[in-house]
Amino acid sequence: MGLGFENEGGAGGNRNFTPRLKWDAKAGDMIRIDRYENASGDWENDETEVALPMKAVMDLGNIEVGWLSFAGSAPDFQMVKVGEKMPAKPTDDHKQAFRLRLYSDDLGLRELSSTAKTVVNAMSSLHDKYEAESKANAGKMALVEIVGTAPIKITTPQGELRFKIPDWKIVGWVSPPDAFGLAPEPGAAAQPTSSATADDDDLF
Repeated sequence: MGLGFENEGGAGGNRNFTPRLKWDAKAGDMIRIDRYENASGDWENDETEVALPMKAVMDLGNIEVGWLSFAGSAPDFQMVKVGEKMPAKPTDDHKQAFRLRLYSDDLGLRELSSTAKTVVNAMSSLHDKYEAESKANAGKMALVEIVGTAPIKITTPQGELRFKIPDWKIVGWVSPPDAFGLAPEPGAAAQPTSSATADDDDLF
């Protein structure tokens, strides 16, 4: 089934802010993004590389797909759950993306999203594996291990480019951690998410 990307029209939505993760498809790094308020009262990002290998519980059953743009002052998500009608592409700046929540003891509850085509394809394959095994594991979430990176080469008009995608696999099934049921902290939704930086290795 994959993630079912199609431009069929419809409406998207946004969700309360959860601390983010991103995958750098050029360097092959998982990056945690933490927000903090500086002395001037402005919100800034603190980015830290996450050591691999790592394991996390992924909410693949509620993964969202749609469109994401970094053109404004904060990321603009227009998302629906997999299987629902895809929203129409809002602007030329929006790119196809996925978004899901994951949890680990070290990271807490985080949101992972990407517009990078290689990462989207890797997530699509992981979601196929989830769908194949989920019926036999009703009521549980997939425990995913990110072992490291897998190199991939893409032919472009500029020549052959090399990227690194997550080398991940489902290694078990667990009861949903309590963190997935927690409401956002008071005021969290009012905080800005992230500035319009080129954290998108968006083309690939």
